[in-house]
Amino acid sequence: MCSWRERWRCASVTLTLALALAAGLGAAAGAFAQPPAAAMKVAPATAAPKRAAKPEAGLEATFEGIGRAATAAELAAWDIDVRPDFKGLPPGRGSAARGQVLWDAKCANCHGVFGESNEFFAPLVGGTTDADIALGRVTRLTDEAYPARTTMMKLAHLSTLWDTIRRAMPWDAPKSLSDDDVYALTAYLLHLAGVLPETFVLGEHNVRQVQQRLPNRDGLTTQHGLWPGTGIGPLRGAPRGPDVRARACMTRCLPGEPHVASSLPAHARGLHGNLAEQNRRVGAQRGIDTRGP
Repeated sequence: MCSWRERWRCASVTLTLALALAAGLGAAAGAFAQPPAAAMKVAPATAAPKRAAKPEAGLEATFEGIGRAATAAELAAWDIDVRPDFKGLPPGRGSAARGQVLWDAKCANCHGVFGESNEFFAPLVGGTTDADIALGRVTRLTDEAYPARTTMMKLAHLSTLWDTIRRAMPWDAPKSLSDDDVYALTAYLLHLAGVLPETFVLGEHNVRQVQQRLPNRDGLTTQHGLWPGTGIGPLRGAPRGPDVRARACMTRCLPGEPHVASSLPAHARGLHGNLAEQNRRVGAQRGIDTRGP
Protein backbone atom coordinates (compact mmCIF):
# COMPACT_ATOMS: atom_id res chain seq x y z
CA MET A 1 0.00 0.00 0.00
CA CYS A 2 1.35 3.45 -0.95
CA SER A 3 1.92 5.96 1.80
CA TRP A 4 0.19 9.34 1.67
CA ARG A 5 3.53 10.94 0.72
CA GLU A 6 3.86 8.66 -2.34
CA ARG A 7 0.25 9.28 -3.37
CA TRP A 8 0.77 13.04 -3.13
CA ARG A 9 3.98 12.82 -5.19
CA CYS A 10 2.24 10.80 -7.91
CA ALA A 11 -0.73 13.16 -8.04
CA SER A 12 1.58 16.18 -8.36
CA VAL A 13 3.52 14.62 -11.26
CA THR A 14 0.30 13.67 -13.06
CA LEU A 15 -1.13 17.18 -12.70
CA THR A 16 2.09 18.74 -14.00
CA LEU A 17 2.13 16.51 -17.08
CA ALA A 18 -1.51 17.25 -17.80
CA LEU A 19 -0.96 21.01 -17.64
CA ALA A 20 2.11 20.81 -19.88
CA LEU A 21 0.22 18.71 -22.46
CA ALA A 22 -2.71 21.15 -22.48
CA ALA A 23 -0.40 24.10 -22.99
CA GLY A 24 1.39 22.38 -25.89
CA LEU A 25 -1.86 21.47 -27.63
CA GLY A 26 -3.13 25.02 -27.26
CA ALA A 27 0.01 26.49 -28.79
CA ALA A 28 -0.13 24.10 -31.71
CA ALA A 29 -3.78 24.87 -32.38
CA GLY A 30 -3.03 28.60 -32.30
CA ALA A 31 -0.21 28.18 -34.83
CA PHE A 32 -2.43 26.34 -37.35
CA ALA A 33 -5.23 28.87 -36.93
CA GLN A 34 -3.04 31.86 -37.86
CA PRO A 35 -3.30 33.01 -41.53
CA PRO A 36 -0.14 33.31 -43.65
CA ALA A 37 1.86 36.47 -43.01
CA ALA A 38 1.34 37.66 -46.63
CA ALA A 39 -2.43 37.46 -46.27
CA MET A 40 -2.52 39.44 -43.07
CA LYS A 41 -3.47 43.06 -43.27
CA VAL A 42 -1.53 45.14 -40.86
CA ALA A 43 -3.35 48.22 -39.66
CA PRO A 44 -1.32 51.39 -39.43
CA ALA A 45 0.15 51.92 -36.02
CA THR A 46 -1.87 54.33 -33.94
CA ALA A 47 -1.06 55.63 -30.49
CA ALA A 48 -3.26 54.45 -27.66
CA PRO A 49 -5.76 57.09 -26.57
CA LYS A 50 -4.39 59.14 -23.69
CA ARG A 51 -6.41 60.08 -20.65
CA ALA A 52 -6.84 63.74 -20.11
CA ALA A 53 -4.18 64.79 -17.66
CA LYS A 54 -5.38 66.44 -14.49
CA PRO A 55 -3.52 69.40 -13.15
CA GLU A 56 -1.20 68.69 -10.28
CA ALA A 57 -2.89 69.42 -6.97
CA GLY A 58 -0.62 68.16 -4.22
CA LEU A 59 -1.80 64.87 -2.76
CA GLU A 60 -4.80 64.81 -5.08
CA ALA A 61 -2.45 63.94 -7.93
CA THR A 62 -0.93 61.06 -5.94
CA PHE A 63 -4.16 59.68 -4.49
CA GLU A 64 -6.62 60.37 -7.26
CA GLY A 65 -10.23 60.16 -6.18
CA ILE A 66 -9.40 59.97 -2.45
CA GLY A 67 -10.16 63.03 -0.39
CA ARG A 68 -9.17 66.55 -1.36
CA ALA A 69 -6.51 69.09 -0.60
CA ALA A 70 -6.94 70.83 2.75
CA THR A 71 -7.93 74.46 2.58
CA ALA A 72 -5.82 77.23 4.05
CA ALA A 73 -8.40 77.72 6.80
CA GLU A 74 -8.30 74.02 7.74
CA LEU A 75 -4.51 74.01 7.89
CA ALA A 76 -4.52 77.14 10.05
CA ALA A 77 -6.94 75.51 12.49
CA TRP A 78 -4.48 72.64 13.07
CA ASP A 79 -1.26 74.64 12.90
CA ILE A 80 -1.43 75.99 16.45
CA ASP A 81 1.70 74.56 18.08
CA VAL A 82 3.99 76.90 19.99
CA ARG A 83 7.67 75.96 20.01
CA PRO A 84 10.26 76.44 22.74
CA ASP A 85 11.60 79.50 20.88
CA PHE A 86 8.00 80.84 20.94
CA LYS A 87 7.59 80.51 17.20
CA GLY A 88 3.85 80.21 16.58
CA LEU A 89 2.89 82.18 19.69
CA PRO A 90 -0.12 84.40 18.84
CA PRO A 91 -0.46 87.97 20.06
CA GLY A 92 -2.43 88.65 23.21
CA ARG A 93 -2.15 89.34 26.90
CA GLY A 94 -3.80 88.40 30.16
CA SER A 95 -3.37 89.28 33.80
CA ALA A 96 -2.90 86.93 36.71
CA ALA A 97 -5.99 88.51 38.29
CA ARG A 98 -8.09 87.61 35.26
CA GLY A 99 -6.54 84.15 35.32
CA GLN A 100 -7.77 83.59 38.88
CA VAL A 101 -11.37 84.21 37.79
CA LEU A 102 -10.99 81.77 34.90
CA TRP A 103 -9.21 79.24 37.10
CA ASP A 104 -12.00 79.15 39.68
CA ALA A 105 -14.61 78.73 36.96
CA LYS A 106 -12.91 76.27 34.61
CA CYS A 107 -9.89 74.64 36.26
CA ALA A 108 -10.25 74.32 40.03
CA ASN A 109 -12.60 71.33 39.90
CA CYS A 110 -9.80 69.13 38.58
CA HIS A 111 -6.61 70.95 39.54
CA GLY A 112 -7.59 72.35 42.93
CA VAL A 113 -8.02 75.93 44.08
CA PHE A 114 -4.25 76.35 44.54
CA GLY A 115 -3.06 73.92 41.89
CA GLU A 116 -2.71 71.12 44.43
CA SER A 117 -5.18 69.01 42.38
CA ASN A 118 -7.72 66.49 43.59
CA GLU A 119 -7.34 62.74 44.00
CA PHE A 120 -7.39 62.07 40.26
CA PHE A 121 -4.72 64.42 38.91
CA ALA A 122 -1.11 65.08 39.83
CA PRO A 123 -0.38 68.42 41.50
CA LEU A 124 0.64 71.30 39.27
CA VAL A 125 2.22 73.54 41.88
CA GLY A 126 4.65 72.86 44.71
CA GLY A 127 8.21 71.71 45.33
CA THR A 128 9.93 74.86 43.98
CA THR A 129 11.71 77.64 45.85
CA ASP A 130 13.09 81.12 45.23
CA ALA A 131 16.53 79.54 45.16
CA ASP A 132 15.40 77.31 42.28
CA ILE A 133 14.22 80.36 40.34
CA ALA A 134 17.64 81.94 40.77
CA LEU A 135 19.49 78.72 39.91
CA GLY A 136 17.32 77.45 37.05
CA ARG A 137 17.22 73.91 38.44
CA VAL A 138 14.84 72.37 40.97
CA THR A 139 16.94 70.70 43.64
CA ARG A 140 14.11 68.57 45.00
CA LEU A 141 13.96 66.62 41.73
CA THR A 142 17.01 64.73 42.98
CA ASP A 143 15.66 64.37 46.52
CA GLU A 144 14.24 60.86 46.78
CA ALA A 145 12.64 61.72 50.11
CA TYR A 146 10.43 64.40 48.56
CA PRO A 147 7.01 62.78 47.99
CA ALA A 148 5.87 64.38 44.71
CA ARG A 149 6.98 65.62 41.30
CA THR A 150 4.74 68.51 40.31
CA THR A 151 4.38 70.09 36.89
CA MET A 152 6.19 73.24 37.97
CA MET A 153 9.10 71.22 39.28
CA LYS A 154 9.68 69.66 35.85
CA LEU A 155 8.64 72.47 33.46
CA ALA A 156 11.62 73.61 31.38
CA HIS A 157 9.83 75.56 28.61
CA LEU A 158 7.05 78.09 29.15
CA SER A 159 5.76 77.27 25.67
CA THR A 160 4.90 73.74 26.86
CA LEU A 161 2.56 75.09 29.53
CA TRP A 162 1.00 77.70 27.24
CA ASP A 163 0.48 75.25 24.38
CA THR A 164 -1.06 72.58 26.62
CA ILE A 165 -3.59 74.98 28.12
CA ARG A 166 -4.53 76.32 24.71
CA ARG A 167 -4.78 72.94 23.00
CA ALA A 168 -6.25 70.66 25.66
CA MET A 169 -7.92 72.67 28.40
CA PRO A 170 -10.39 72.71 29.97
CA TRP A 171 -10.93 68.96 30.01
CA ASP A 172 -14.58 69.10 28.94
CA ALA A 173 -14.15 71.89 26.37
CA PRO A 174 -10.65 71.89 24.80
CA LYS A 175 -9.72 74.75 22.44
CA SER A 176 -12.57 76.85 23.82
CA LEU A 177 -10.29 79.41 25.50
CA SER A 178 -9.32 82.61 23.75
CA ASP A 179 -5.63 83.47 23.41
CA ASP A 180 -6.03 86.18 26.05
CA ASP A 181 -7.59 83.61 28.40
CA VAL A 182 -4.60 81.30 27.88
CA TYR A 183 -2.19 84.11 28.72
CA ALA A 184 -4.21 84.91 31.84
CA LEU A 185 -4.35 81.31 33.06
CA THR A 186 -0.64 80.82 32.41
CA ALA A 187 0.12 83.97 34.39
CA TYR A 188 -2.05 82.84 37.30
CA LEU A 189 -0.48 79.39 37.42
CA LEU A 190 2.97 80.96 37.45
CA HIS A 191 1.78 83.25 40.24
CA LEU A 192 0.66 80.22 42.26
CA ALA A 193 4.17 78.81 41.80
CA GLY A 194 5.74 82.01 43.08
CA VAL A 195 7.26 82.88 39.70
CA LEU A 196 5.16 86.00 38.96
CA PRO A 197 3.50 88.61 41.17
CA GLU A 198 -0.29 88.83 41.32
CA THR A 199 -0.27 92.10 39.37
CA PHE A 200 1.65 90.68 36.41
CA VAL A 201 0.26 90.88 32.87
CA LEU A 202 1.64 88.18 30.57
CA GLY A 203 1.80 88.68 26.81
CA GLU A 204 3.78 87.84 23.72
CA HIS A 205 5.97 90.89 24.45
CA ASN A 206 7.42 89.51 27.72
CA VAL A 207 7.26 85.68 27.54
CA ARG A 208 11.02 85.44 26.96
CA GLN A 209 11.72 87.33 30.16
CA VAL A 210 9.32 85.07 32.06
CA GLN A 211 11.03 82.01 30.56
CA GLN A 212 14.20 83.09 32.36
CA ARG A 213 12.38 82.80 35.71
CA LEU A 214 11.15 79.22 35.41
CA PRO A 215 12.52 77.21 38.35
CA ASN A 216 13.66 74.30 36.15
CA ARG A 217 14.52 76.15 32.92
CA ASP A 218 18.00 74.61 32.85
CA GLY A 219 16.99 71.23 34.20
CA LEU A 220 16.07 69.54 30.94
CA THR A 221 18.41 66.64 30.22
CA THR A 222 18.86 64.15 27.42
CA GLN A 223 21.23 61.93 29.36
CA HIS A 224 18.83 59.07 29.91
CA GLY A 225 17.63 55.96 28.18
CA LEU A 226 14.59 57.51 26.53
CA TRP A 227 16.47 60.09 24.44
CA PRO A 228 19.44 59.95 22.07
CA GLY A 229 22.47 60.72 24.19
CA THR A 230 25.22 59.08 26.15
CA GLY A 231 22.61 57.45 28.35
CA ILE A 232 20.96 55.55 25.53
CA GLY A 233 23.05 52.43 25.90
CA PRO A 234 26.30 50.58 25.19
CA LEU A 235 26.30 51.71 21.55
CA ARG A 236 26.94 55.26 22.75
CA GLY A 237 29.42 54.40 25.45
CA ALA A 238 27.00 54.19 28.35
CA PRO A 239 27.28 51.29 30.80
CA ARG A 240 23.75 50.09 30.08
CA GLY A 241 20.86 50.73 27.74
CA PRO A 242 17.25 51.67 28.41
CA ASP A 243 15.24 49.27 30.54
CA VAL A 244 13.02 47.87 27.79
CA ARG A 245 13.76 44.16 28.11
CA ALA A 246 11.37 43.55 31.03
CA ARG A 247 13.61 40.88 32.52
CA ALA A 248 12.56 39.51 35.88
CA CYS A 249 14.75 40.41 38.81
CA MET A 250 16.00 37.14 40.25
CA THR A 251 18.33 38.42 42.96
CA ARG A 252 17.63 38.66 46.68
CA CYS A 253 14.28 36.90 46.24
CA LEU A 254 12.25 36.30 49.40
CA PRO A 255 11.21 32.74 50.22
CA GLY A 256 7.57 31.69 50.03
CA GLU A 257 4.66 32.93 47.94
CA PRO A 258 4.36 36.66 47.19
CA HIS A 259 1.49 38.57 48.76
CA VAL A 260 -0.06 41.96 48.22
CA ALA A 261 1.31 44.38 50.78
CA SER A 262 -1.24 47.14 50.23
CA SER A 263 -4.93 47.27 49.44
CA LEU A 264 -7.78 49.69 49.11
CA PRO A 265 -9.39 50.33 52.52
CA ALA A 266 -12.97 49.21 52.94
CA HIS A 267 -14.36 52.73 53.35
CA ALA A 268 -12.88 53.77 49.98
CA ARG A 269 -14.23 50.88 47.92
CA GLY A 270 -16.93 51.97 45.52
CA LEU A 271 -16.48 55.60 46.52
CA HIS A 272 -15.97 56.55 42.88
CA GLY A 273 -17.67 53.57 41.27
CA ASN A 274 -16.02 50.41 39.99
CA LEU A 275 -12.57 51.35 38.69
CA ALA A 276 -12.43 48.22 36.53
CA GLU A 277 -15.25 49.64 34.41
CA GLN A 278 -13.72 53.08 33.98
CA ASN A 279 -10.69 52.28 31.81
CA ARG A 280 -10.40 52.86 28.10
CA ARG A 281 -10.73 49.68 26.06
CA VAL A 282 -7.14 50.06 24.87
CA GLY A 283 -4.08 48.30 26.21
CA ALA A 284 -3.65 45.67 28.87
CA GLN A 285 -3.94 47.79 32.01
CA ARG A 286 -7.22 47.51 33.86
CA GLY A 287 -8.37 48.95 37.15
CA ILE A 288 -9.17 46.62 40.03
CA ASP A 289 -12.73 45.67 40.85
CA THR A 290 -13.67 48.02 43.69
CA ARG A 291 -17.22 46.78 44.26
CA GLY A 292 -16.37 44.31 46.98
CA PRO A 293 -13.68 43.46 49.53
